Amino acid sequence: MFVHHVFFWMKDDLTSGALKKFENGVKTLPAIELVKFGDVGKPAGTNRVVIERSYSYSLLLVFENRSAHDDYQIHPIHKKFVEDCSDLWSKVLIYDSDSN
Repeated sequence: MFVHHVFFWMKDDLTSGALKKFENGVKTLPAIELVKFGDVGKPAGTNRVVIERSYSYSLLLVFENRSAHDDYQIHPIHKKFVEDCSDLWSKVLIYDSDSN
């Protein structure tokens, strides 16, 4: 299994329309056929010292293996999301883990 976890920090001055554009775009990614499991979320209401809550959105995708992840990176839906929405975030942080 290969896990791809992406954290987005959105720009501060975005309109509600721009945020909706991002939300609509990011929600297309878990539906890509290469993804075994996917989820889009916002920071939970939990509050402990060890919890990072400064991000705006989280994207969690699980793939069968690294090869499926690599194919996802060049998938037209993923490329369109990056092209359409990359100007909306100020920071992205990615954690990948491979259990194979």
